[in-house]
Amino acid sequence: MSTAEMTAPQTVAPDLQVIEDATCTFCGCVCDDIDLTVDRSKNEITEAKRACVLGKAWFFNHHITDRPEATIDGRPVTYEEAFDRAAEILATAHYPVTYGLSDTTCEAQRVAVAITDWIGGTVDTTTSVCHGPSGMAFQSIGEVTCTLGEVKNRADFLIFWGGNPAESHPRHFTKYSLMPKGEFVPNGRKDRYAVLVDVRKTKSAKAVDLFLQVKPRSDFELAWTLRALAKGIDVDPSVEQKIGIPLATLREMVDRMKAARFGAILFGMGLTMTRGKHLNSEAVLALARDMNTYGNRWVAKPMRGHGNVTGADNVVSWSTGYPFGVNLGRGYPRFNPGEFTTTDLLTRGEADAALIIASDPMSNFSQPAREHLSRIPVVVLDPKLSETAKIAAVAFTTATYGINTPGTVYRMDDVPIPLRPAFESQYKSDYEVLKAIEMRIRQRQLNSTQPV
Repeated sequence: MSTAEMTAPQTVAPDLQVIEDATCTFCGCVCDDIDLTVDRSKNEITEAKRACVLGKAWFFNHHITDRPEATIDGRPVTYEEAFDRAAEILATAHYPVTYGLSDTTCEAQRVAVAITDWIGGTVDTTTSVCHGPSGMAFQSIGEVTCTLGEVKNRADFLIFWGGNPAESHPRHFTKYSLMPKGEFVPNGRKDRYAVLVDVRKTKSAKAVDLFLQVKPRSDFELAWTLRALAKGIDVDPSVEQKIGIPLATLREMVDRMKAARFGAILFGMGLTMTRGKHLNSEAVLALARDMNTYGNRWVAKPMRGHGNVTGADNVVSWSTGYPFGVNLGRGYPRFNPGEFTTTDLLTRGEADAALIIASDPMSNFSQPAREHLSRIPVVVLDPKLSETAKIAAVAFTTATYGINTPGTVYRMDDVPIPLRPAFESQYKSDYEVLKAIEMRIRQRQLNSTQPV
């Protein structure tokens, strides 16, 4: 070796580690087969094998090091100071509301429900502005359900209704529904017939066998038309003008549905948040129930968006008996969407404090709701500086679940999945922050009841 070569700086390979079978918490698919390559010298994820484009954006853009632990009215403070102020705000409020919960662990969600119970507030999740109508429909119609594993291994007929999985859930087609080879569909895509129902032709339309372009605000009429045709009821031809689809096309589709061995209706917010709302969901759930009378198996499942919004519904349900919009002010749970849902509470100016966890209502609520939220003291937990964190009285910077912290999340089919974090964060987890706030609230309440 020459003298120049000996004195030249040596390139040191980074300290790489592979985290196998990590879980992506970006969307409701909660894919748990991701292999993450972590550069330990920088605590950064450099590769996310098998992750979709959305999953890669999630893994590569959630390394936060430049934010204070917490702020009070925009002033950087320590966690301890922020814990005290947050507890004071929540414990002294007359009508506090807890909102969000869809992008954190079930363990943190349980503590959030407990805090809301201690302070006699209202607990609500992002379900109230997405699949809330489905939660209401489940109570009146029920749900014929299954896991995504059953869809993969059995479904030979798929209906995607009011959603665009090709862009919103990129791996759903390839991992769970349309493309994968299964035990009873060994040829994968060739063994399946797929239908997309939507008001416009999206990228998902290219992947299916039949695209039904329903007229806007006519999903309810389409679902009931399919139910009627399945039962052999004569349908007035004028319905074609309402829904924009020929009856002949629907009759052929119903015949195929009856001949299927295992069918699945996977519906999104294009169905639940349009005219009809919970009535639309009821109609689709009833359609799946009806189809089970013809000697085959049919299920209906909502396509959930956020990584653990299904977990939020489960945790709030097993804690209170209801999935979202639950008031605990009287010492027992009361459920009434429109009265106890967050956007309505804020629009009417009723809430006087808010605990916002892993959500950003200031970026998507109505203008009246945002205006009232900006006028009341708000406690925010978020890894990044969201629009809501900017107006918060107390804002906590927290570690990102799944990347920095372990825990449990629920896939969109209600299957619990454990998290395998890639590296630790300098910030506390949502669970740790909420637990500290809960302890201070309880101490305040205990002190106030002790005799002088």
